[in-house]
Amino acid sequence: MKNTFGNNVAVTLFGESHGECIGAVIDGLAPGMCVDNDYIRHMLSLRRPQGDFSTPRVEKDDFKIVSGILNGKTTGTPLTILIPNENVQSAPYTDMARAARPSHADYTAEMKYHGFQDARGGGHFSGRLTAAVVAAGAICKQALEKKGITIGTRIKRCAKISDREWGELKADLDTLNQKTFATLDDAKAEEMKAAILDAKSNGDSVGGILETVVLGMPAGIGEPYFDTMESMLSHALFSIPALKGVEFGAGFSLCDMRGSESNDPMQAENGKVVTTTNHAGGICGGITNGMPLIFSTAIKPTPTIARAQNTVDLDTLTDTVLEARGRHDPAIVHRARVVQDAVTALGLCDMIATHLGTDALNA
Repeated sequence: MKNTFGNNVAVTLFGESHGECIGAVIDGLAPGMCVDNDYIRHMLSLRRPQGDFSTPRVEKDDFKIVSGILNGKTTGTPLTILIPNENVQSAPYTDMARAARPSHADYTAEMKYHGFQDARGGGHFSGRLTAAVVAAGAICKQALEKKGITIGTRIKRCAKISDREWGELKADLDTLNQKTFATLDDAKAEEMKAAILDAKSNGDSVGGILETVVLGMPAGIGEPYFDTMESMLSHALFSIPALKGVEFGAGFSLCDMRGSESNDPMQAENGKVVTTTNHAGGICGGITNGMPLIFSTAIKPTPTIARAQNTVDLDTLTDTVLEARGRHDPAIVHRARVVQDAVTALGLCDMIATHLGTDALNA
């Protein structure tokens, strides 16, 4: 079972949705890095459920770091974060344990773990584990900020409603990182919330698109083939539950352009090479070019919905109808945005440590 990501800065996840706790172990952090518990709490608060358009399950996420830190700084040895599960209601999952939820991991978990998996609340496949991802990613994200690298993610689209386009990137990112519902246009946020509530009232769910911008990444990070910046970030991003697609820069729209339109003209500016457009999303040949990293992800609608759905009883292998119970999000795109920030930070720290050495994270 593979629950570890990263080569030089590696994170391992453990735990289940309704188990005693969830957590993460980060190995490869440079010694002497500052760990700000308030910063971790802030990032966890952005993942927490919000009002009627999120799950009723609200956890305090009172994390505890039990190794790898002394006097507020990393020791360089594995850092372990524990987050207790307290608001647990497992009874609804007893009835659903053997009727696989369509488009959920219930059936594939059965095939991989032969019925020994913990099905309560989705078990190890639950979005609950992303709290541990966020806590681990917060440490890496703050380390990157100290190096002048800023990460921010917006809800580009939700329930067919689109946010406005970017303005001044640094100002927009600073604003987004304080918002619980991360759109650039507050009016569009209210429209999206109303659409989520409408889906919920019909026992349904909606998806969306997240767009991440990274400012301050130096040129030259990445490898030309199997460990390209795109492939390593995609590896990390696809660990986010419900994420089904990634595109960098102009992505699939490049297919409809000519080379004269898609190429990013280059020029010298203040002793550096810059491009006047950024269709490449800050990456060429798998290696960063010093321009902002920009990528978007597709987040599918939450698969557990309060509607009758055709499925199969895994014990009898007969057709049945499932009416899901329990506490579920009618949309996760607004909560997934900080998870995307976190896995981006983890991926970038690993790539920087690979290229410049682990101590570069505390330089």
